Amino acid sequence: MAPDQTQEVALRADHKLEFPYVRATGPILGRFFTEIRDNGKFVGIKTSTGRVICPPVDVDPDSLEDLSVEDMVEVGTSGVVTTWSWLSEARPKNPLDKPFAWALIQLDGADTALLHAVDAGSEEAMSTGMRVKATFIDERKGNIHDIACFVPED
Repeated sequence: MAPDQTQEVALRADHKLEFPYVRATGPILGRFFTEIRDNGKFVGIKTSTGRVICPPVDVDPDSLEDLSVEDMVEVGTSGVVTTWSWLSEARPKNPLDKPFAWALIQLDGADTALLHAVDAGSEEAMSTGMRVKATFIDERKGNIHDIACFVPED
């Protein structure tokens, strides 16, 4: 195209974002998902500095040492929304089939946040700092989909 010509058609390219691989959970994430499945509870992992990370990780980000299931601690099933983004139109494979918020939720007793869906009913009902609690599906299988969503604690 010559420098003095303007482009009249917007460029468009379809892109499919997916992660088509399977990851072994190992002992730490395995326990995280087992606690959700069997007990409807969340666990985090304590680092060398005393921070609690949830969801738990295998390596201490402070010391770079391997962490162990012995370092795991129970955290709450409720917490505080630290940031969020409203999704006005649900998409295939979303956890909810209606508008909802993707939110970072710092569970009680944790120092980090967990990303999940919040069903607040409307965008106006969402706010940073609001308290939410986890809801779980009836027949849990031991994966992140066992958490149906979070809802306002009120």
